[in-house]
Amino acid sequence: MKVELAKTAGFCFGVKRAVDMVYDEIKKGGKVYTFGPIIHNDEVVADLTDKGVGLIHTIEELKTITEGTIIIRSHGVSKEIYDVIETQGLKLIDATCPYVIKIHKIVKEQSETGRHIIIIGNDKHPEVEGIEGWCMNNYTIIENTEQAKNLDLSVNQKICIVSQTTFNYKNFQDLVEIISKKGYDIIVLNTICNATEERQTEARQLAKDSDAMIIIGGQHSSNTRKLYEISKLECENTYYIQTLRDLDLEELKSFRSVGITAGASTPNNIIKEVHTACQK
Repeated sequence: MKVELAKTAGFCFGVKRAVDMVYDEIKKGGKVYTFGPIIHNDEVVADLTDKGVGLIHTIEELKTITEGTIIIRSHGVSKEIYDVIETQGLKLIDATCPYVIKIHKIVKEQSETGRHIIIIGNDKHPEVEGIEGWCMNNYTIIENTEQAKNLDLSVNQKICIVSQTTFNYKNFQDLVEIISKKGYDIIVLNTICNATEERQTEARQLAKDSDAMIIIGGQHSSNTRKLYEISKLECENTYYIQTLRDLDLEELKSFRSVGITAGASTPNNIIKEVHTACQK
């Protein structure tokens, strides 16, 4: 059986940077918290918990913390959370992905000029929730064709369109095209991460060339879910797993070729374990 591992599989720059920042802070001693899971990977979050890192989910929880270091998750948070950390007098380490920080700056600046911000992405995703918190005026979140078609703003309204960094690039283009036909004065900024586009392109081609595909990543990972959806369209035998224990190796033996890729929050040791097991 031929087994091919995607070159782009695993930690992206922003995720690796965030995880490294937490481990570096642990070494310094003192109480460390992350606002939200630092990345969407249960194994990494569990390891940090075992090392004493606290996990804060809400502003209400944050307001009860009186000392220690707060590390902002890689997906970013709203401006309000930065303000609370400052008010509490806590040490702040910002592990937000630089690509996400760029979006925060864009929506803040563009909304202050009066443009209506359209965020293309999943309104339940923490990255999108963070972006919302930097919009100074009205904004709209759009994820699908129906929502784009139903967009009904004043014809004189100027708008700015940005995207969740892990959104499917083709879907982004399709939604922008629908909105553009409505005649608004539009600024379109493709804020999808380059690494995401490359990962999705490679996954699509690998799926076309393989009898089976294995997608490794956390169940809550948006970019891993999209890799699965892309691969499934090209290869019916696509498996979404979090670790090796989720994979039926016996079932794989019936295939001549297997492709493997992984989401941006998947540690190298998990990828290596799956890759090695498939080669046996």
